[in-house]
Amino acid sequence: MSSSMYDVAIIGGGPVGSTAAVLLARGGRHVAVFEHETFPRFHIGESLLPFSMKAFTRLGLHEKFLRAGFMKKFGGEIFLTIACFCVTSCTTISSHEFSKPTSDWQNKTGQLMYRTPKTTLIGEALVRFSKTGDFELTVSKGPGITLLSLRQDAAFAEIKGAFARQGWSGPVAQAPPQLRGWLGLRDQFIRAPNQKTVRYAVGNETFLFRF
Repeated sequence: MSSSMYDVAIIGGGPVGSTAAVLLARGGRHVAVFEHETFPRFHIGESLLPFSMKAFTRLGLHEKFLRAGFMKKFGGEIFLTIACFCVTSCTTISSHEFSKPTSDWQNKTGQLMYRTPKTTLIGEALVRFSKTGDFELTVSKGPGITLLSLRQDAAFAEIKGAFARQGWSGPVAQAPPQLRGWLGLRDQFIRAPNQKTVRYAVGNETFLFRF
């Protein structure tokens, strides 16, 4: 194949590469697309912003999407501070020393879906715990965005982060009711340390971990 046959060579036939190829070809350019995968391929999709509709209309895909019958979402809200765990009557004790993670602690990384009747939170979860009952949970929404950080042992707990607002620390037995579900996670992981899926429901709260 002679290089003079094509005006543009595009490496990658994904959404960006294929869109560029179509628009360039419609503009009269000779385009070659190089892609090592076979299409169509399995791919987990996500919600699309309304702004994307302009591009789909330009590509002639908007009507096809409407005919395909995909689920419509008419709006949404993003909450970084969804609930206030700490109220003015909470007693905070900050003098407790928690054990630091060591090489014999078990580490699990995965995803957490947390639900209440009014709240749904999906985030990346890092769980660390020891055979002696020390427990740590970090829920984040990407690098540098920590939604919740929990440290706990048999007697004390400390929770902080955007999702916990002001945070709380103190004896587990004196924890405010809003925290009881989160503080119950420690026992779930210590009892079943090798589970790839951990589901825990208490009151109107549901926690689903997948590792």
